[in-house]
Amino acid sequence: MTKKIFRSVFFVAVLMLLICFALVMWAFYAYFNSVQKEQLKTEIELVARAVEKDGMSYLVSLDTGESRITWIAADGSVLYDSENDPQSMENHSQREEIREAFETGNGESSRYSSTLTEKTVYYAQLLSDGTVIRVSVSNASILFLVLGMLRYIIIIFALALIISVIIADRVSKKIVAPLNSINLDMPLEVNSYDEISPLLTRIEEQRRQIELQVSELEERKKEFYAIIKNMNEGLVLVGKDGKILSINYAAAAFFSTNTECVGSDFLTVERNPAIEKTLKTAQESGHGEMQISRNGKEYQLNASRIEVDAQSSDIVILIFDISDRVFAERNRREFTANVSHELKTPLHSIMGSAELLENNMVKPEDIPRFVSNIRVEASRLLTLIEDIIRLSFLDENTEIPMEDVDLYELVISETKVLSPLAKEKNITLTSEGEKTVINGNKRLLHEIIYNLCDNAIKYNIDGGSVKIKVYKEENNAVLIVSDTGIGIPPEDHQRVFDRFYCVDKSHSKKTGGTGLGLSIVKHAVQCMGGKISLDSYPGKGTTITVIFKLVKDAAE
Repeated sequence: MTKKIFRSVFFVAVLMLLICFALVMWAFYAYFNSVQKEQLKTEIELVARAVEKDGMSYLVSLDTGESRITWIAADGSVLYDSENDPQSMENHSQREEIREAFETGNGESSRYSSTLTEKTVYYAQLLSDGTVIRVSVSNASILFLVLGMLRYIIIIFALALIISVIIADRVSKKIVAPLNSINLDMPLEVNSYDEISPLLTRIEEQRRQIELQVSELEERKKEFYAIIKNMNEGLVLVGKDGKILSINYAAAAFFSTNTECVGSDFLTVERNPAIEKTLKTAQESGHGEMQISRNGKEYQLNASRIEVDAQSSDIVILIFDISDRVFAERNRREFTANVSHELKTPLHSIMGSAELLENNMVKPEDIPRFVSNIRVEASRLLTLIEDIIRLSFLDENTEIPMEDVDLYELVISETKVLSPLAKEKNITLTSEGEKTVINGNKRLLHEIIYNLCDNAIKYNIDGGSVKIKVYKEENNAVLIVSDTGIGIPPEDHQRVFDRFYCVDKSHSKKTGGTGLGLSIVKHAVQCMGGKISLDSYPGKGTTITVIFKLVKDAAE
Protein backbone atom coordinates (compact mmCIF):
# COMPACT_ATOMS: atom_id res chain seq x y z
CA MET A 1 0.00 0.00 0.00
CA THR A 2 2.89 2.38 0.80
CA LYS A 3 4.31 1.83 -2.68
CA LYS A 4 0.95 2.54 -4.33
CA ILE A 5 0.50 5.77 -2.37
CA PHE A 6 4.12 6.75 -3.12
CA ARG A 7 3.63 6.14 -6.84
CA SER A 8 0.33 8.05 -6.84
CA VAL A 9 1.76 11.07 -5.01
CA PHE A 10 4.89 11.04 -7.17
CA PHE A 11 2.86 10.78 -10.38
CA VAL A 12 0.59 13.67 -9.34
CA ALA A 13 3.61 15.82 -8.41
CA VAL A 14 5.33 15.15 -11.75
CA LEU A 15 2.11 15.74 -13.67
CA MET A 16 1.49 19.04 -11.90
CA LEU A 17 5.10 20.06 -12.57
CA LEU A 18 4.69 19.39 -16.29
CA ILE A 19 1.37 21.22 -16.43
CA CYS A 20 2.77 24.23 -14.55
CA PHE A 21 5.83 24.30 -16.80
CA ALA A 22 3.66 24.21 -19.93
CA LEU A 23 1.36 26.92 -18.61
CA VAL A 24 4.27 29.18 -17.62
CA MET A 25 5.97 28.76 -21.02
CA TRP A 26 2.71 29.42 -22.83
CA ALA A 27 2.04 32.51 -20.67
CA PHE A 28 5.53 33.91 -21.26
CA TYR A 29 5.33 33.27 -24.98
CA ALA A 30 1.86 34.81 -25.26
CA TYR A 31 2.93 37.88 -23.33
CA PHE A 32 6.06 38.56 -25.38
CA ASN A 33 4.17 37.84 -28.58
CA SER A 34 1.48 40.37 -27.70
CA VAL A 35 4.12 43.00 -26.84
CA GLN A 36 5.86 42.36 -30.16
CA LYS A 37 2.60 42.73 -32.05
CA GLU A 38 1.94 46.10 -30.46
CA GLN A 39 5.44 47.22 -31.35
CA LEU A 40 4.96 46.07 -34.97
CA LYS A 41 1.66 47.95 -35.22
CA THR A 42 3.29 51.13 -33.94
CA GLU A 43 6.25 50.63 -36.24
CA ILE A 44 4.11 50.09 -39.39
CA GLU A 45 2.10 53.22 -38.58
CA LEU A 46 5.30 55.27 -38.47
CA VAL A 47 6.75 53.69 -41.63
CA ALA A 48 3.45 54.21 -43.55
CA ARG A 49 3.37 57.95 -42.75
CA ALA A 50 7.03 58.40 -43.64
CA VAL A 51 6.66 56.60 -46.99
CA GLU A 52 3.59 58.62 -47.93
CA LYS A 53 5.58 61.80 -47.18
CA ASP A 54 9.07 61.00 -48.50
CA GLY A 55 8.58 57.94 -50.68
CA MET A 56 11.49 55.72 -51.68
CA SER A 57 14.10 58.14 -50.26
CA TYR A 58 12.91 57.42 -46.76
CA LEU A 59 13.12 53.68 -47.19
CA VAL A 60 16.62 53.80 -48.71
CA SER A 61 17.97 55.90 -45.85
CA LEU A 62 16.19 53.85 -43.10
CA ASP A 63 18.06 51.43 -40.80
CA THR A 64 15.46 48.67 -40.27
CA GLY A 65 17.39 46.72 -37.59
CA GLU A 66 15.76 43.31 -36.95
CA SER A 67 12.62 44.25 -38.85
CA ARG A 68 12.09 43.62 -42.55
CA ILE A 69 10.23 46.26 -44.60
CA THR A 70 8.66 45.47 -47.97
CA TRP A 71 6.82 47.94 -50.28
CA ILE A 72 4.34 46.27 -52.69
CA ALA A 73 2.72 47.95 -55.66
CA ALA A 74 -1.02 47.82 -56.36
CA ASP A 75 -0.47 44.95 -58.84
CA GLY A 76 1.43 42.87 -56.21
CA SER A 77 4.93 43.48 -57.54
CA VAL A 78 7.64 44.32 -55.02
CA LEU A 79 8.85 47.89 -55.17
CA TYR A 80 11.26 47.70 -52.28
CA ASP A 81 12.55 45.07 -49.78
CA SER A 82 15.07 45.72 -47.03
CA GLU A 83 16.70 42.30 -47.35
CA ASN A 84 16.28 41.09 -50.97
CA ASP A 85 16.47 42.52 -54.50
CA PRO A 86 12.91 43.49 -55.50
CA GLN A 87 13.46 42.38 -59.10
CA SER A 88 14.15 38.79 -58.01
CA MET A 89 11.10 38.50 -55.77
CA GLU A 90 7.81 36.98 -56.85
CA ASN A 91 4.43 38.69 -56.93
CA HIS A 92 2.98 39.15 -53.42
CA SER A 93 -0.63 39.80 -54.29
CA GLN A 94 -1.69 36.35 -52.98
CA ARG A 95 0.06 36.63 -49.67
CA GLU A 96 -2.52 36.49 -46.87
CA GLU A 97 -1.56 39.72 -45.17
CA ILE A 98 -1.28 41.59 -48.56
CA ARG A 99 -4.66 40.36 -49.71
CA GLU A 100 -6.29 41.42 -46.42
CA ALA A 101 -4.64 44.87 -46.66
CA PHE A 102 -5.98 45.44 -50.21
CA GLU A 103 -9.44 44.39 -49.03
CA THR A 104 -9.69 45.97 -45.55
CA GLY A 105 -6.78 48.39 -45.33
CA ASN A 106 -4.85 46.24 -42.78
CA GLY A 107 -3.67 42.64 -42.77
CA GLU A 108 -1.60 40.33 -40.65
CA SER A 109 -0.34 36.73 -40.71
CA SER A 110 2.38 34.49 -39.29
CA ARG A 111 4.39 31.62 -40.77
CA TYR A 112 6.79 29.02 -39.24
CA SER A 113 10.07 27.92 -40.67
CA SER A 114 10.53 24.37 -41.91
CA THR A 115 12.24 23.38 -38.64
CA LEU A 116 9.43 24.92 -36.52
CA THR A 117 12.06 26.73 -34.45
CA GLU A 118 11.33 30.21 -35.92
CA LYS A 119 8.12 32.14 -36.41
CA THR A 120 7.75 35.23 -38.68
CA VAL A 121 4.95 37.75 -38.06
CA TYR A 122 3.75 39.97 -40.92
CA TYR A 123 1.77 43.24 -40.68
CA ALA A 124 0.59 45.12 -43.83
CA GLN A 125 -1.12 48.51 -44.27
CA LEU A 126 -2.73 50.05 -47.38
CA LEU A 127 -1.33 53.51 -48.35
CA SER A 128 -3.31 56.33 -49.90
CA ASP A 129 -1.75 55.80 -53.33
CA GLY A 130 -2.97 52.15 -53.45
CA THR A 131 0.36 50.55 -52.51
CA VAL A 132 0.94 48.39 -49.42
CA ILE A 133 3.72 48.72 -46.91
CA ARG A 134 4.56 45.51 -44.94
CA VAL A 135 6.71 45.11 -41.83
CA SER A 136 7.77 41.63 -40.60
CA VAL A 137 9.87 40.37 -37.75
CA SER A 138 11.11 36.90 -36.86
CA ASN A 139 11.02 35.51 -33.30
CA ALA A 140 11.65 32.18 -31.64
CA SER A 141 8.82 29.61 -31.37
CA ILE A 142 7.92 27.81 -28.11
CA LEU A 143 9.90 24.78 -29.27
CA PHE A 144 12.95 27.01 -29.82
CA LEU A 145 12.54 28.54 -26.41
CA VAL A 146 12.28 25.06 -24.83
CA LEU A 147 15.39 23.86 -26.67
CA GLY A 148 17.25 26.95 -25.67
CA MET A 149 16.36 26.54 -22.03
CA LEU A 150 16.77 22.74 -22.05
CA ARG A 151 19.75 22.67 -19.65
CA TYR A 152 17.98 24.80 -17.09
CA ILE A 153 14.76 22.87 -17.56
CA ILE A 154 16.57 19.58 -16.89
CA ILE A 155 18.18 20.98 -13.72
CA ILE A 156 14.86 22.35 -12.48
CA PHE A 157 13.05 19.14 -13.42
CA ALA A 158 15.65 16.99 -11.59
CA LEU A 159 15.38 19.11 -8.47
CA ALA A 160 11.61 18.96 -8.70
CA LEU A 161 11.74 15.14 -9.04
CA ILE A 162 13.98 14.82 -5.98
CA ILE A 163 11.68 17.06 -3.98
CA SER A 164 8.69 15.07 -5.28
CA VAL A 165 10.29 11.78 -4.22
CA ILE A 166 11.00 13.12 -0.73
CA ILE A 167 7.51 14.55 -0.36
CA ALA A 168 5.86 11.40 -1.80
CA ASP A 169 7.84 9.18 0.55
CA ARG A 170 6.96 11.23 3.61
CA VAL A 171 3.33 11.64 2.64
CA SER A 172 2.89 7.91 1.89
CA LYS A 173 4.49 6.91 5.19
CA LYS A 174 2.43 9.45 7.08
CA ILE A 175 -0.76 8.16 5.46
CA VAL A 176 0.06 4.50 6.07
CA ALA A 177 1.42 4.98 9.62
CA PRO A 178 -2.03 5.08 11.29
CA LEU A 179 -3.07 2.03 9.28
CA ASN A 180 0.03 0.11 10.33
CA SER A 181 -0.63 0.98 13.95
CA ILE A 182 -4.08 -0.63 13.87
CA ASN A 183 -4.32 -3.48 16.40
CA LEU A 184 -6.35 -6.14 14.60
CA ASP A 185 -7.21 -7.73 17.95
CA MET A 186 -8.83 -4.46 19.09
CA PRO A 187 -9.40 -2.46 15.84
CA LEU A 188 -12.05 -0.14 17.27
CA GLU A 189 -9.67 1.24 19.90
CA VAL A 190 -7.43 2.87 17.27
CA ASN A 191 -7.92 6.57 16.41
CA SER A 192 -7.49 6.40 12.66
CA TYR A 193 -9.25 7.84 9.64
CA ASP A 194 -13.01 8.25 9.78
CA GLU A 195 -13.20 6.92 6.23
CA ILE A 196 -12.07 3.44 7.30
CA SER A 197 -14.32 3.21 10.38
CA PRO A 198 -16.84 0.96 8.56
CA LEU A 199 -13.96 -1.30 7.54
CA LEU A 200 -12.65 -1.47 11.12
CA THR A 201 -16.14 -2.23 12.39
CA ARG A 202 -16.42 -5.07 9.88
CA ILE A 203 -12.97 -6.35 10.89
CA GLU A 204 -14.04 -6.33 14.55
CA GLU A 205 -17.18 -8.32 13.71
CA GLN A 206 -15.18 -10.84 11.71
CA ARG A 207 -12.57 -11.05 14.49
CA ARG A 208 -15.23 -11.92 17.03
CA GLN A 209 -16.76 -14.44 14.68
CA ILE A 210 -13.35 -16.02 14.02
CA GLU A 211 -12.59 -16.13 17.76
CA LEU A 212 -15.89 -17.89 18.36
CA GLN A 213 -15.22 -20.39 15.58
CA VAL A 214 -11.65 -20.99 16.78
CA SER A 215 -12.94 -21.52 20.32
CA GLU A 216 -15.51 -24.03 19.08
CA LEU A 217 -12.86 -25.81 17.00
CA GLU A 218 -10.52 -25.94 20.00
CA GLU A 219 -13.28 -27.44 22.15
CA ARG A 220 -14.08 -30.03 19.50
CA LYS A 221 -10.38 -30.73 19.07
CA LYS A 222 -9.98 -31.25 22.82
CA GLU A 223 -13.05 -33.49 22.90
CA PHE A 224 -11.74 -35.46 19.93
CA TYR A 225 -8.28 -35.94 21.47
CA ALA A 226 -9.82 -36.78 24.87
CA ILE A 227 -11.92 -39.47 23.19
CA ILE A 228 -9.16 -41.01 21.10
CA LYS A 229 -6.62 -40.67 23.93
CA ASN A 230 -8.63 -42.93 26.24
CA MET A 231 -9.82 -45.34 23.56
CA ASN A 232 -8.91 -48.98 24.07
CA GLU A 233 -8.72 -49.25 20.29
CA GLY A 234 -5.68 -47.84 18.53
CA LEU A 235 -6.23 -44.95 16.13
CA VAL A 236 -3.76 -43.48 13.64
CA LEU A 237 -4.40 -40.78 11.03
CA VAL A 238 -1.93 -40.88 8.13
CA GLY A 239 -1.79 -37.90 5.77
CA LYS A 240 -1.71 -37.96 1.98
CA ASP A 241 2.07 -37.56 2.11
CA GLY A 242 2.47 -40.64 4.32
CA LYS A 243 3.17 -38.67 7.50
CA ILE A 244 1.43 -39.37 10.83
CA LEU A 245 -1.10 -36.62 11.63
CA SER A 246 -2.46 -38.08 14.88
CA ILE A 247 -1.92 -41.18 17.04
CA ASN A 248 -3.37 -42.22 20.39
CA TYR A 249 -1.67 -44.12 23.23
CA ALA A 250 -3.14 -47.51 22.30
CA ALA A 251 -1.81 -47.25 18.73
CA ALA A 252 1.55 -45.95 19.95
CA ALA A 253 1.88 -48.99 22.22
CA PHE A 254 0.94 -51.29 19.33
CA PHE A 255 3.62 -49.81 17.08
CA SER A 256 6.17 -49.66 19.95
CA THR A 257 6.52 -45.88 19.74
CA ASN A 258 5.08 -42.80 21.47
CA THR A 259 2.80 -39.91 20.57
CA GLU A 260 5.81 -37.72 19.73
CA CYS A 261 6.08 -39.54 16.39
CA VAL A 262 3.42 -37.18 14.96
CA GLY A 263 4.89 -35.62 11.83
CA SER A 264 7.14 -38.60 11.13
CA ASP A 265 6.78 -40.81 8.08
CA PHE A 266 4.59 -43.81 8.90
CA LEU A 267 7.06 -46.19 7.23
CA THR A 268 9.74 -45.15 9.74
CA VAL A 269 7.43 -46.22 12.57
CA GLU A 270 6.10 -49.47 11.08
CA ARG A 271 7.87 -51.47 8.37
CA ASN A 272 5.64 -54.57 8.31
CA PRO A 273 5.01 -55.40 4.60
CA ALA A 274 1.54 -56.77 5.39
CA ILE A 275 0.47 -53.50 7.05
CA GLU A 276 1.96 -51.51 4.19
CA LYS A 277 -0.01 -53.63 1.73
CA THR A 278 -3.21 -53.06 3.73
CA LEU A 279 -2.69 -49.28 3.60
CA LYS A 280 -2.10 -49.46 -0.15
CA THR A 281 -5.31 -51.46 -0.57
CA ALA A 282 -7.22 -48.86 1.46
CA GLN A 283 -5.76 -46.05 -0.67
CA GLU A 284 -6.81 -47.79 -3.88
CA SER A 285 -10.16 -49.37 -2.97
CA GLY A 286 -11.23 -47.35 0.07
CA HIS A 287 -10.87 -50.07 2.70
CA GLY A 288 -8.39 -52.68 3.81
CA GLU A 289 -8.17 -54.99 6.81
CA MET A 290 -5.91 -57.66 8.23
CA GLN A 291 -5.32 -59.74 11.35
CA ILE A 292 -1.92 -59.68 13.03
CA SER A 293 -0.31 -61.31 16.07
CA ARG A 294 1.84 -59.09 18.26
CA ASN A 295 3.13 -59.27 21.85
CA GLY A 296 1.20 -62.47 22.49
CA LYS A 297 -2.11 -60.93 21.44
CA GLU A 298 -4.28 -60.93 18.35
CA TYR A 299 -5.25 -57.66 16.63
CA GLN A 300 -7.49 -56.68 13.74
CA LEU A 301 -6.28 -53.69 11.73
CA ASN A 302 -8.83 -51.75 9.66
CA ALA A 303 -7.65 -49.03 7.26
CA SER A 304 -10.14 -46.67 5.59
CA ARG A 305 -9.63 -43.91 3.07
CA ILE A 306 -10.87 -40.40 3.93
CA GLU A 307 -11.37 -38.17 0.91
CA VAL A 308 -9.67 -34.79 1.38
CA ASP A 309 -10.04 -33.50 -2.18
CA ALA A 310 -10.30 -34.86 -5.70
CA GLN A 311 -6.58 -35.53 -5.93
CA SER A 312 -5.56 -36.82 -2.50
CA SER A 313 -6.89 -38.54 0.62
CA ASP A 314 -5.85 -39.45 4.16
CA ILE A 315 -5.91 -42.90 5.75
CA VAL A 316 -7.41 -43.64 9.16
CA ILE A 317 -6.19 -46.84 10.86
CA LEU A 318 -8.19 -48.52 13.64
CA ILE A 319 -6.56 -51.30 15.70
CA PHE A 320 -8.83 -53.65 17.65
CA ASP A 321 -7.65 -56.13 20.27
CA ILE A 322 -9.49 -59.33 19.32
CA SER A 323 -7.43 -61.60 21.55
CA ASP A 324 -10.43 -62.61 23.69
CA ARG A 325 -12.48 -63.50 20.64
CA VAL A 326 -9.64 -65.35 18.93
CA PHE A 327 -8.59 -67.16 22.11
CA ALA A 328 -12.21 -67.96 22.94
CA GLU A 329 -12.69 -69.43 19.49
CA ARG A 330 -9.46 -71.39 19.84
CA ASN A 331 -10.46 -72.60 23.30
CA ARG A 332 -13.88 -73.58 22.00
CA ARG A 333 -12.34 -75.66 19.25
CA GLU A 334 -9.82 -77.18 21.63
CA PHE A 335 -12.53 -77.79 24.23
CA THR A 336 -14.76 -79.51 21.68
CA ALA A 337 -11.88 -81.66 20.45
CA ASN A 338 -10.73 -82.48 24.01
CA VAL A 339 -14.25 -83.27 25.25
CA SER A 340 -14.79 -85.60 22.31
CA HIS A 341 -11.47 -87.28 22.99
CA GLU A 342 -11.87 -87.47 26.77
CA LEU A 343 -15.42 -88.87 26.52
CA LYS A 344 -14.50 -91.43 23.89
CA THR A 345 -11.59 -92.87 25.88
CA PRO A 346 -13.60 -94.25 28.88
CA LEU A 347 -16.55 -95.12 26.63
CA HIS A 348 -14.34 -97.22 24.37
CA SER A 349 -12.93 -99.01 27.42
CA ILE A 350 -16.44 -99.62 28.83
CA MET A 351 -17.80 -100.76 25.47
CA GLY A 352 -14.79 -103.07 24.91
CA SER A 353 -15.13 -104.74 28.31
CA ALA A 354 -18.91 -105.03 27.99
CA GLU A 355 -18.61 -106.55 24.50
CA LEU A 356 -16.15 -109.17 25.75
CA LEU A 357 -18.48 -110.06 28.63
CA GLU A 358 -21.49 -110.13 26.32
CA ASN A 359 -19.81 -112.57 23.93
CA ASN A 360 -18.61 -114.83 26.81
CA MET A 361 -15.03 -114.22 25.80
CA VAL A 362 -13.85 -113.66 29.39
CA LYS A 363 -12.78 -116.40 31.71
CA PRO A 364 -14.91 -116.69 34.85
CA GLU A 365 -11.96 -115.78 37.07
CA ASP A 366 -11.36 -112.55 34.98
CA ILE A 367 -14.96 -111.32 35.09
CA PRO A 368 -14.49 -109.31 38.36
CA ARG A 369 -11.51 -107.48 36.80
CA PHE A 370 -13.52 -106.50 33.70
CA VAL A 371 -16.50 -105.45 35.82
CA SER A 372 -14.16 -103.38 37.98
CA ASN A 373 -12.70 -101.76 34.84
CA ILE A 374 -16.22 -100.87 33.65
CA ARG A 375 -17.01 -99.31 37.06
CA VAL A 376 -13.74 -97.34 37.17
CA GLU A 377 -14.16 -96.02 33.61
CA ALA A 378 -17.84 -95.22 34.24
CA SER A 379 -16.82 -93.35 37.39
CA ARG A 380 -14.16 -91.47 35.43
CA LEU A 381 -16.74 -90.65 32.74
CA LEU A 382 -19.19 -89.42 35.37
CA THR A 383 -16.50 -87.24 36.98
CA LEU A 384 -15.62 -85.78 33.59
CA ILE A 385 -19.26 -85.02 32.81
CA GLU A 386 -19.77 -83.41 36.21
CA ASP A 387 -16.66 -81.25 35.69
CA ILE A 388 -17.90 -80.17 32.25
CA ILE A 389 -21.31 -79.29 33.73
CA ARG A 390 -19.66 -77.27 36.49
CA LEU A 391 -17.52 -75.38 33.94
CA SER A 392 -20.57 -74.70 31.77
CA PHE A 393 -22.37 -73.37 34.83
CA LEU A 394 -19.45 -71.07 35.65
CA ASP A 395 -19.20 -69.91 32.00
CA GLU A 396 -22.81 -68.74 32.01
CA ASN A 397 -21.91 -66.00 34.53
CA THR A 398 -25.21 -66.56 36.32
CA GLU A 399 -25.65 -65.09 39.75
CA ILE A 400 -24.54 -67.49 42.46
CA PRO A 401 -25.80 -67.33 46.06
CA MET A 402 -23.24 -65.73 48.36
CA GLU A 403 -22.91 -66.05 52.12
CA ASP A 404 -20.36 -65.49 54.87
CA VAL A 405 -18.05 -68.50 54.99
CA ASP A 406 -15.15 -69.31 57.30
CA LEU A 407 -12.41 -70.24 54.83
CA TYR A 408 -10.24 -71.96 57.46
CA GLU A 409 -13.16 -74.15 58.56
CA LEU A 410 -13.56 -75.38 54.98
CA VAL A 411 -9.84 -76.13 54.77
CA ILE A 412 -10.04 -78.31 57.91
CA SER A 413 -13.07 -80.11 56.45
CA GLU A 414 -11.38 -80.83 53.10
CA THR A 415 -8.17 -81.92 54.86
CA LYS A 416 -10.11 -84.64 56.68
CA VAL A 417 -11.73 -85.79 53.41
CA LEU A 418 -8.40 -85.97 51.53
CA SER A 419 -6.32 -87.46 54.35
CA PRO A 420 -7.01 -91.11 53.28
CA LEU A 421 -5.89 -90.31 49.70
CA ALA A 422 -2.77 -88.57 50.99
CA LYS A 423 -1.98 -91.50 53.27
CA GLU A 424 -2.45 -93.91 50.38
CA LYS A 425 0.03 -91.85 48.27
CA ASN A 426 2.46 -91.57 51.23
CA ILE A 427 1.96 -87.78 51.31
CA THR A 428 1.95 -85.66 54.45
CA LEU A 429 -1.11 -83.33 54.40
CA THR A 430 -1.11 -80.46 56.92
CA SER A 431 -3.05 -77.24 57.40
CA GLU A 432 -2.67 -74.12 59.52
CA GLY A 433 -4.39 -70.78 59.88
CA GLU A 434 -7.01 -68.77 61.69
CA LYS A 435 -10.65 -67.97 61.39
CA THR A 436 -11.02 -66.03 58.13
CA VAL A 437 -14.52 -65.05 57.01
CA ILE A 438 -15.21 -64.13 53.39
CA ASN A 439 -18.36 -63.61 51.38
CA GLY A 440 -18.56 -66.45 48.87
CA ASN A 441 -20.32 -69.57 47.64
CA LYS A 442 -19.69 -72.48 49.96
CA ARG A 443 -19.95 -75.17 47.27
CA LEU A 444 -17.52 -73.36 44.95
CA LEU A 445 -15.06 -72.82 47.80
CA HIS A 446 -15.20 -76.57 48.49
CA GLU A 447 -14.44 -77.14 44.79
CA ILE A 448 -11.45 -74.77 44.93
CA ILE A 449 -9.89 -76.27 48.05
CA TYR A 450 -10.59 -79.86 47.00
CA ASN A 451 -9.15 -79.47 43.46
CA LEU A 452 -6.04 -77.64 44.63
CA CYS A 453 -5.29 -80.22 47.31
CA ASP A 454 -6.23 -83.15 45.06
CA ASN A 455 -3.78 -81.93 42.37
CA ALA A 456 -1.07 -81.32 44.98
CA ILE A 457 -1.44 -84.92 46.21
CA LYS A 458 -1.72 -86.57 42.79
CA TYR A 459 1.27 -84.78 41.26
CA ASN A 460 3.52 -85.12 44.29
CA ILE A 461 6.53 -87.36 44.83
CA ASP A 462 6.60 -90.40 47.10
CA GLY A 463 7.08 -89.20 50.67
CA GLY A 464 6.30 -85.60 49.75
CA SER A 465 4.13 -83.10 51.57
CA VAL A 466 1.20 -80.73 50.98
CA LYS A 467 0.70 -77.64 53.16
CA ILE A 468 -2.47 -75.55 53.29
CA LYS A 469 -2.34 -72.13 54.91
CA VAL A 470 -5.06 -69.55 55.56
CA TYR A 471 -4.40 -66.07 56.96
CA LYS A 472 -5.46 -62.44 56.84
CA GLU A 473 -3.43 -59.74 55.15
CA GLU A 474 -4.84 -56.21 55.46
CA ASN A 475 -8.36 -56.50 53.94
CA ASN A 476 -7.66 -59.77 52.14
CA ALA A 477 -8.03 -63.44 52.95
CA VAL A 478 -5.14 -65.50 51.61
CA LEU A 479 -5.30 -69.23 50.81
CA ILE A 480 -1.99 -70.92 49.93
CA VAL A 481 -1.60 -74.56 48.80
CA SER A 482 2.03 -75.64 48.37
CA ASP A 483 3.49 -79.03 47.58
CA THR A 484 6.82 -80.71 47.00
CA GLY A 485 5.71 -82.31 43.75
CA ILE A 486 7.07 -82.52 40.21
CA GLY A 487 6.58 -78.81 39.52
CA ILE A 488 5.52 -76.98 36.35
CA PRO A 489 7.90 -75.51 33.71
CA PRO A 490 7.66 -71.69 33.32
CA GLU A 491 6.49 -71.99 29.71
CA ASP A 492 3.37 -73.87 30.92
CA HIS A 493 2.38 -71.39 33.64
CA GLN A 494 0.01 -69.44 31.35
CA ARG A 495 -1.80 -72.52 30.02
CA VAL A 496 -1.97 -74.65 33.14
CA PHE A 497 -5.43 -73.20 33.91
CA ASP A 498 -6.72 -74.02 30.40
CA ARG A 499 -9.26 -76.77 29.97
CA PHE A 500 -7.92 -80.28 29.42
CA TYR A 501 -4.35 -78.99 29.60
CA CYS A 502 -1.99 -81.40 31.35
CA VAL A 503 1.70 -80.76 31.87
CA ASP A 504 2.47 -84.48 32.14
CA LYS A 505 -0.19 -86.37 30.19
CA SER A 506 1.22 -89.80 31.03
CA HIS A 507 1.11 -89.00 34.76
CA SER A 508 -2.39 -87.59 34.33
CA LYS A 509 -3.61 -90.91 32.88
CA LYS A 510 -2.15 -92.83 35.77
CA THR A 511 -3.84 -90.58 38.33
CA GLY A 512 -7.14 -90.41 36.46
CA GLY A 513 -7.09 -86.62 36.07
CA THR A 514 -9.48 -84.97 33.59
CA GLY A 515 -7.44 -81.81 33.03
CA LEU A 516 -10.37 -79.65 34.18
CA GLY A 517 -9.54 -79.22 37.88
CA LEU A 518 -7.44 -76.05 37.68
CA SER A 519 -9.75 -74.59 35.05
CA ILE A 520 -12.70 -75.05 37.45
CA VAL A 521 -10.64 -73.43 40.23
CA LYS A 522 -9.77 -70.42 38.09
CA HIS A 523 -13.39 -69.81 36.98
CA ALA A 524 -14.73 -70.31 40.51
CA VAL A 525 -12.25 -67.80 41.94
CA GLN A 526 -13.16 -65.25 39.26
CA CYS A 527 -16.90 -65.75 39.93
CA MET A 528 -16.34 -64.71 43.55
CA GLY A 529 -14.12 -61.74 42.65
CA GLY A 530 -10.86 -63.32 43.77
CA LYS A 531 -7.39 -63.57 42.25
CA ILE A 532 -5.22 -66.65 41.70
CA SER A 533 -1.47 -66.89 41.02
CA LEU A 534 1.03 -69.70 40.44
CA ASP A 535 4.67 -70.12 41.50
CA SER A 536 6.32 -73.32 40.33
CA TYR A 537 9.54 -74.79 38.91
CA PRO A 538 10.31 -78.34 37.77
CA GLY A 539 11.53 -80.51 40.69
CA LYS A 540 10.88 -77.74 43.23
CA GLY A 541 7.15 -78.13 43.80
CA THR A 542 4.25 -75.78 43.22
CA THR A 543 2.64 -73.00 45.25
CA ILE A 544 -0.80 -71.66 44.32
CA THR A 545 -2.07 -68.54 46.05
CA VAL A 546 -5.74 -67.48 46.09
CA ILE A 547 -6.80 -64.07 47.45
CA PHE A 548 -10.36 -63.05 48.44
CA LYS A 549 -11.77 -59.92 50.04
CA LEU A 550 -12.45 -60.23 53.75
CA VAL A 551 -15.91 -59.52 55.12
CA LYS A 552 -15.75 -55.98 56.57
CA ASP A 553 -16.67 -56.91 60.14
CA ALA A 554 -14.26 -59.84 60.07
CA ALA A 555 -11.47 -57.61 58.75
CA GLU A 556 -12.00 -55.20 61.63
